[in-house]
Amino acid sequence: MMTIGLQRFAEQPKYTEVNPGQDALLVCKVIDKRGVCSWQKDNKPVGIYPKKYEWASQYGIGQTAHVGGDCSLWVRAAQLEFDDGLWECQVTASDFTTQDALTSQPVRLVVRVPPQRPRLEHEGVHVPPGHNVTVDSGAVATVKCVSHYGNPPAQLKWYLGEQEISPIHPQTNSTEPDNPRTWSAASVVQIPANKERHGTVLKCLALHESYSARSVAVEARLDGKDSLILRCVADANPPASIVWRRAGRSEIASLQESLQLRPVGRRDAGLYTCQAQNSVGTSDTMSVQLDVKYAPKILSAGPDRLTTAPLFSPAAFECVAEGNPTPTYKWVQRISTQGKPFLDRGREARLVIDNVTYDYQGEYECRATNFINGQERTATSDPIALQVVGAPQVLRTTSGGVAGHSVSVKKGDSATLSLIVCADPRPRHVAWEWGSLRLEAGSGIGRYRVDDVTQDSREDCYLATLHIDDADLQDQRPYYLVVENERGTDRHAISLRVEGMFSVVEPLELSYLLGIAGGCLAAFLILICLCIYAVRARKCCFRSKYYKTDSYATREASRCIDQHTASYQKRGCVSSVAAGLCAELCLEKADLKSRSDSTSVPPLDSIYTTPTGFHHHHHHPHHAAHHPHQNGTPGSPEAMKVRMAAMILQPPTRV
Repeated sequence: MMTIGLQRFAEQPKYTEVNPGQDALLVCKVIDKRGVCSWQKDNKPVGIYPKKYEWASQYGIGQTAHVGGDCSLWVRAAQLEFDDGLWECQVTASDFTTQDALTSQPVRLVVRVPPQRPRLEHEGVHVPPGHNVTVDSGAVATVKCVSHYGNPPAQLKWYLGEQEISPIHPQTNSTEPDNPRTWSAASVVQIPANKERHGTVLKCLALHESYSARSVAVEARLDGKDSLILRCVADANPPASIVWRRAGRSEIASLQESLQLRPVGRRDAGLYTCQAQNSVGTSDTMSVQLDVKYAPKILSAGPDRLTTAPLFSPAAFECVAEGNPTPTYKWVQRISTQGKPFLDRGREARLVIDNVTYDYQGEYECRATNFINGQERTATSDPIALQVVGAPQVLRTTSGGVAGHSVSVKKGDSATLSLIVCADPRPRHVAWEWGSLRLEAGSGIGRYRVDDVTQDSREDCYLATLHIDDADLQDQRPYYLVVENERGTDRHAISLRVEGMFSVVEPLELSYLLGIAGGCLAAFLILICLCIYAVRARKCCFRSKYYKTDSYATREASRCIDQHTASYQKRGCVSSVAAGLCAELCLEKADLKSRSDSTSVPPLDSIYTTPTGFHHHHHHPHHAAHHPHQNGTPGSPEAMKVRMAAMILQPPTRV
């Protein structure tokens, strides 16, 4: 006979913390469970809702009914306003007579909220980070550290120099009046002030899981006030009375031998005089100059807590501090690089940035420093934020080379090319280009794949990545990242070097090839045009070998005209028509003579011979007598036409 025992817990829920948006598992397991499981939060029942409150069981997530003795509950996408509170696991009784119903101890499910940066208070007054806690020498400094609006409350620790010290009582935690789901944590220490601790750093460290670095610290320096006693000793008979005066003031500082300044402050600086007098007379005055040293104090830093500057424009900050000795200035920028949280930007009271880029975006601090008794005293301003807006800018991480910087891989390995781009507003188009290919973010082709841009650790900066699988020698080239937003575009390259058995010449891009081909074609067309011009103008090597200068032809023509004109004048038949024909004939002869003198070919007369009987037989004999060379005389066709024209125009002579 099998005996069934009463229901009892095998495992109860435990205190659980979860970040906002994460899932939390509340474990509850029951032995010999026969009742029905249920949960309540802050004494109110909780229903089962898919994708919000679900049973956890061996059959998977998303079950609407619990299985076996497992009453564990999944809380999906935890939120502070809905899920933070006290949770209980409950099981109804096996039957109404057994009365073995179960209710677990309330446990807290905490949805974390990062607290504000801790702050120091001295005598109820806020002490800015890096400032001094001033206290009289020999007195006790009471300092309070407070951290607000955290869930759970931050854990506070104290350090004096490098040594951890204990508070006067454990820290107190209380809910915030305006937000009861968040907490305020407070801790108080008391430190005796003496000269040995003067300038020592007092630090409050707040620990919380939701901080990115798990802890945030705030620091101050102990500044003990010194006491000063000035003594004036007089030798007189009868005894003299002493009078202390301060230059620039009419009232008497003291009528005692000793002038006591407890504590001494910066307002006590000045020239003090001492004089003794009795019934016999008055002594000469003795003077002493009191110079009070004090640590720096930031009076202003700005111009504003937040400055917005367009990309590539100038920006300026100014810091004003007081101190004795006069403090020196240093501007630092907070950065997220590990091992170097600050970057020096300037060492003057005024910081001028001539050309603002996204590298300058972030928080800045002004630090004023002087030295008192060999100890460094520093005051730090509240952070000043610089916001940069403008077109995208691909960060040039290294210098030198056409492509900016390069990545080397072995042949056959996968290559990852990454560049950081900053833009405000966010880039709307991100693509990689090489050769004739272009891949947008989130796409791929063959061996090439481009990731979606991801947020970088710096504000308004993003990581763009190109993956190349099975890298080959043909992949060795520059790859260009092209980024665009509403304010403009930027383009930068990263080179891939593939280490293989043989080195190859880096392939030219398609744009380079097209440029070279276009240049060659243009040069060829220009050469053709020059050749055509030279042929038509008879220039250079296309000049005629029969050509002679115009002066030569002119001289020949003039000599011919003179001979024929004299012949016509003897006969008394010179006319304007005959003179024109004579000139034309002489020019033709001069041209023929210049050609015949420049060639070795047979004479033109042997080629252009007038056939027998060519002349008309009805010509008058007297006309023929005056031109004995007309029958059988050689000549060109043009010359024959001219002579024939002359024969036709001149009438026959009567006998």
